[in-house]
Amino acid sequence: QVQLVESGGGLVQAGDSLRLSCTATIRAFQSYTMAWFRQIPGKEREFVAVVSRGGGTSYADSVKGRFTCSRDSAKNTVYLQMNSLKREDTGVYYCAAGPGGYGAYDYWGRGTQVTVSS
Repeated sequence: QVQLVESGGGLVQAGDSLRLSCTATIRAFQSYTMAWFRQIPGKEREFVAVVSRGGGTSYADSVKGRFTCSRDSAKNTVYLQMNSLKREDTGVYYCAAGPGGYGAYDYWGRGTQVTVSS
């Protein structure tokens, strides 16, 4: 059974940093594209970042230059390093996994809350 478990969320001040982790119980982790999404109350879930099977990355414009997505296949874990956090980064952050390329995700975690205060 596939499980994705996010951790590392919390309450921080604007300008601070956080690192989110997502550990996957999944066979052949290295064959999955891994992504981060977030959801703010009242809004639709939105794409944040993705790391491909080969390690290539892509980011939403709103986080480019501040967030870094990476993966450690030895630990079945994907990370989201978030620097220079802003209030508008507040939301529930979800990890997702897909066996193909960008944009198609079969598995989702339950999310971790990130709250940025001014």
